[in-house]
Amino acid sequence: MIPYGRQFIDEDDITAVVEVLRSDWLTTGPKVTEFEEAFADFVGAKYAVALSSGTAALHAAMYALGIGPGDEVILPPMTFAATANCVVFQGGTPIFVDVDPDTLLIDPGKVGEKITSRTKAIIAVDYAGHPCDYDQLRVIADKYGLKLVADGCHALGAEYKGKKVGSLADMTVFSFHPVKHITTGEGGMITTDGPELAKRLRLFRNHGITTDFRQRAKLGSWFYEMVDLGYNYRITDIQCALGRSQMKRLPQFLEKRREIASRYDQAFAQMDNISPLAVRGYVLHAYHLYVIRINEEACGKDRAQVFHSLQENGIGVNVHYIPVHLHSLYRDQFGTGPGLCPVAEEAYERLISLPMFPAMSDEDVHDVIRAVQKVVSAYRV
Repeated sequence: MIPYGRQFIDEDDITAVVEVLRSDWLTTGPKVTEFEEAFADFVGAKYAVALSSGTAALHAAMYALGIGPGDEVILPPMTFAATANCVVFQGGTPIFVDVDPDTLLIDPGKVGEKITSRTKAIIAVDYAGHPCDYDQLRVIADKYGLKLVADGCHALGAEYKGKKVGSLADMTVFSFHPVKHITTGEGGMITTDGPELAKRLRLFRNHGITTDFRQRAKLGSWFYEMVDLGYNYRITDIQCALGRSQMKRLPQFLEKRREIASRYDQAFAQMDNISPLAVRGYVLHAYHLYVIRINEEACGKDRAQVFHSLQENGIGVNVHYIPVHLHSLYRDQFGTGPGLCPVAEEAYERLISLPMFPAMSDEDVHDVIRAVQKVVSAYRV
């Protein structure tokens, strides 16, 4: 079975982790800072704050903005649930805006319709690794005095009009889950140019305490003060050593993902029973996912049947995502449901994510292409 995604660990990564295991610092040590600095430099941001997961990073971003009860945050439904959950964690209300039918990114033209006096921020999700239209979103955010947060968990290494994701919004959130561009096992990062935002993020990840153990050790002090309610969202030096090592191969990882996507594009270009998502000419795609849509009329079968047939042929396809507003928690607590975002809902019924990860061999890519062609052709009417 070829999975839809997986990590790529080499001996240098293992050596980096072992060195930390033999060191004096397993957490809140120097590797955290090293990773943060390397990451900020890569994306072109002034500050990077590492946390224990992408979800923790999203939560911290909402805290840093002061989101609380009564506040509304606009976001698309085509994302993992954590993008909306982070608003709920803070007592806020997620407001779902439908997506562009070609890219499945938040539709800037529909954002203004959902802005109220309670709106405090917009979360733009770079679905599959394609950056959102940040120029339009920035105009809207500035017009209404809103903060713009990028959920870039799919988009490390992506570019929008020559600028890297991580430098385009007030804050950008990344994930280091094993299927992402680099991994720390679990882990996340927030980049920002705002010194006060960075300060609040570091406070929040450390229980709301103003200093961590390493800082106190440098000062020869035991005293610390909790000034706000935070969480233990710290990331370990073990994880950051792995992340820092993986960063050295990130350009190669990105190149391989784009090479795989190019082969998929060429193979599927003349097929009318499936269609890849559109890629705008002003972006450099990061290809966390390669998503196709099933044309049920041309195939003669629905997405579920194609999905199971591909799995039976050894292709570990997946579906990203069930629109968040269709989950029972959101239906029950926020009154959402079918009809709220019809473009996302219709797209969801036809989506399949194909295998996409740097460790794929040429034979793996060939096997995926051959299986897709076989399965969808077998269903033609």
